[in-house]
Amino acid sequence: MSDYDDSEIEASRAPLLDHLIELRKRLIICVAAIILGFAICFTFSQQIYTVLLHPFKMAAQMYAATGKGHGGAGPFDLLFVLIGLKAAPAATGTLELMFTAPLEFFFTKLKLAGFGAVILTFPVLAWQVYAFVAPGLYKRERHAFLPFLVAAPVLFSMGAALVYYIILPFVLWFSLSQQIMTEGIAVQLLPKVSDYLTLVTTLLLAFGLCFQLPVVLTLLGLAGIVNSAMLWKGWRYAVFAVVVVAAIVTPPDPISQLLLATPIILLYFISIGCVKLIEMRRKKEDEAAGTDVASLP
Repeated sequence: MSDYDDSEIEASRAPLLDHLIELRKRLIICVAAIILGFAICFTFSQQIYTVLLHPFKMAAQMYAATGKGHGGAGPFDLLFVLIGLKAAPAATGTLELMFTAPLEFFFTKLKLAGFGAVILTFPVLAWQVYAFVAPGLYKRERHAFLPFLVAAPVLFSMGAALVYYIILPFVLWFSLSQQIMTEGIAVQLLPKVSDYLTLVTTLLLAFGLCFQLPVVLTLLGLAGIVNSAMLWKGWRYAVFAVVVVAAIVTPPDPISQLLLATPIILLYFISIGCVKLIEMRRKKEDEAAGTDVASLP
């Protein structure tokens, strides 16, 4: 450890009371941000819920136009519609959801506002955590940590977009395809508003967290817990684990599983490259430090 690093850490030392005061300040900012975000999301909770219904609307239109057990549509037809290779069918009928308890939709909007508040205020929350721990880090560690504050929400947004535009319509189309519509029998999908929100939030969290793989592996590489050789050697096990996770968090539809597994596997190999770059940079720094020490009289 260099004298500069020692002096940097010594300058950042503070009494316990100062740390507690700083922690209280950060917590107050986080709580205030969440309360403000909750108020905003609850005010527009009906509009937000309507936006979340768009994937269901797309699936219902596709099913109503060419499905209904007549064999006119399949998962590839839906995929072509979602990625714009085929025109979306015109809307027919009204999308129907229900709630069975007097205050169910009210509590659903409360849950939606809470979930939305965390998503909306994540940059503030992440920055407050960083601002609290940054004084205890070396300067080079602070510079290394900052990119993750940007990468984490970007990767989460990519996973959420995959859910919203691709996976969720597949899940709902598959659910609609299980309906029974024959003479004298009607087994229809009428989801509860609370169950639909649970499905959406579960998939968003599952995919968003899965997309954090490069962040997690790169941090482990920085900490020296894993290295690129170890990750490359175990790529077969990693691919198997990704396929298992994709099978668990997606519906029993091979296309949906493939749509999750493929980007996660690509992110795994990108993570190996990121860890390799960290190792190369660390090797150069060690060589430079060794040269400086050797040049001393």
